[in-house]
Amino acid sequence: MTRPVAWETFTAILFDLDGVITPTAVVHMRAWEEMFNAYLQEKTPGAPAYTDQDYFAYVDGKPRYDGVRDFLASRDIRLPEGTPEDAPELETVCGLGNRKNNAFNLVLERDGVEAYPGSVRFLDYLATLDVRLGVVSSSVNAPTVLKAAGLLDRFETVVSGAVADEQGLPGKPAPDTFVYAGKVLGATPSEAVVLEDAVSGVRAGKAGDFALVVGVDRGAGHDTLTAAGAGLVVSDLDELIPDPHSPDQHSPARGAQQ
Repeated sequence: MTRPVAWETFTAILFDLDGVITPTAVVHMRAWEEMFNAYLQEKTPGAPAYTDQDYFAYVDGKPRYDGVRDFLASRDIRLPEGTPEDAPELETVCGLGNRKNNAFNLVLERDGVEAYPGSVRFLDYLATLDVRLGVVSSSVNAPTVLKAAGLLDRFETVVSGAVADEQGLPGKPAPDTFVYAGKVLGATPSEAVVLEDAVSGVRAGKAGDFALVVGVDRGAGHDTLTAAGAGLVVSDLDELIPDPHSPDQHSPARGAQQ
């Protein structure tokens, strides 16, 4: 079902990456699972395994080290913070985060990644409009993933986890990374749209008072994303392409879904 949105009335469209443009969330989930379960067996043999439920509850959409810290806290494990330069072998929050990053890079290099076809169709549609596009991702690997998918040149700015660190921006669910990307593209929150599949990202868009927050349901659930603050929820981005044959597309209200 096509959802009427007057895309041409916005200055900028800000996309999350994993789970919105590319299915790299699956790669991330497996990398987290392997890293955490190996660590738990090393730290506390026989402990309950890390599961996909843990991913959605503690890790999804967050900066890498925040995900490590929050999951470990759920198991009453406290580690020294360390620094981003920590070797993956070190038993610190940053060390474990770097272990996961290494696992992700190995899988990406081996298997590559393809964008969701519906997302590519939506990007093709937006290319016909005078609207600026950006990616806002908690992953430091965002530019590498976009390049692997052949989409890096579609976006004027990529605010990755590395950029957030450089700029001192708190990660999602804080809105700062989205607000920063909007500024780079010359847009205030009231002139920009956020597209997110993670609860933390939807909450970030809502907290930033963006003109429209679109939830993309790749597993979190329509009701969950709506409760987090999405004004519109779709299952795939090509649902957002206007149907020229539908009378609803001739005069859609800007941000009416909010």
